[in-house]
Amino acid sequence: MDIAKKAKQISPSLTLEITAKAKKMKADGIRVVSFAAGEPDFNTPDYIIEAGHKALDLGMTKYTPAAGIMELKTAICEKLKNDNALDYSPANIVVSNGGKHSLFNAFMAILDAGDEVIIPSPYWLSYPEIVKMASGVPVFVTTKPENNFKITAVELENAITDKTKAFILNNPNNPTGAVYTRSELNALAAVIEKHNLYVVSDEIYEKLTYERRHHSIAACSDVLKDRTIVINGMSKTYSMTGWRVGYAAANDQISSAMSSMQSHITSNVNAVAQYASYIALSDKNHGDAFLEDMRATFDARRALMMLRLSRIGLTYIEPKGAFYVMVCIKQFEGKSFEGQLIRSAYDLASILLEHAQVAVIPCESFGAPDYIRLSYAASEKDIERGLDSMASFFAQLGCK
Repeated sequence: MDIAKKAKQISPSLTLEITAKAKKMKADGIRVVSFAAGEPDFNTPDYIIEAGHKALDLGMTKYTPAAGIMELKTAICEKLKNDNALDYSPANIVVSNGGKHSLFNAFMAILDAGDEVIIPSPYWLSYPEIVKMASGVPVFVTTKPENNFKITAVELENAITDKTKAFILNNPNNPTGAVYTRSELNALAAVIEKHNLYVVSDEIYEKLTYERRHHSIAACSDVLKDRTIVINGMSKTYSMTGWRVGYAAANDQISSAMSSMQSHITSNVNAVAQYASYIALSDKNHGDAFLEDMRATFDARRALMMLRLSRIGLTYIEPKGAFYVMVCIKQFEGKSFEGQLIRSAYDLASILLEHAQVAVIPCESFGAPDYIRLSYAASEKDIERGLDSMASFFAQLGCK
């Protein structure tokens, strides 16, 4: 007997191995600075936690409709209208168990076996795996650092074949921090409309932008809105990663299909988390204050990290959103440290963890083998301390 072919083709995560090593070192009493975090280092705001307590006190512990409670879906519609100029009805909203679940539902709803999905590279490592689980075929388009790793309309056009069904857009982007301008989105939209593609638009980091505002590609035209599945959630915006609430907005046919599938796979999202998410979105006074404080804090950390990386002499992509910096490590490939050959970003990340006690994420699994990703979801003190250690380490490898 053997396991299914679709299970065999799913790749393990290199990031989990690095993270597991860092956690073990900390458990052994070794002082490790982690730049690996994929979640805000803020606690969930008190007003949301209190809403969770209230939900329990009110006995909100039963099944809900599979696609979400009406209060939350209505609040999501209001958010999409006010923030993104997108008009949806509650029937177009499907609340799921985090953004990954929303993405899985989306691809299950639109892909048949062999359908191609265009994924700009670098990309969030789960995209190709989720596409494969939905019987699709990931097609990677390598973007250029001189364009801040943003896919152009020409690059998109050149990647389209008669098998192309969909295009993934992550804006703001993980791991690059890129944020698309309205004109860039309009250019992409023209190509997408021409070829009648679906767009899966992952906007989970939309509230964490610096210097420019976020625009949703779904707002480019009514035609494109009908072809777009907008993915978002509570995790990054309200520091609710553990609450597991994501959502999708799509046309009637797609949202109905996603809701039906979810009803047979997981049923509803945790009822208490749904109520807390409804309050998170509805209480604008508390929510806006929290968001602005978090965004300003990340912006200051972003500036600090870029300053320190420049002083070390490392080449990086200036992030305009999210909370990551991608750093080029090509200059170190082929060098050795204490007998350990650096052949890849993974090798460098392993050596950094062992010898500098700094955890970073190698970007092989993100489609960027010559880069590491540093998260600034860490205190300024830890950023200073971690980059001090990295500076000492890189000086030994010839980085001045």
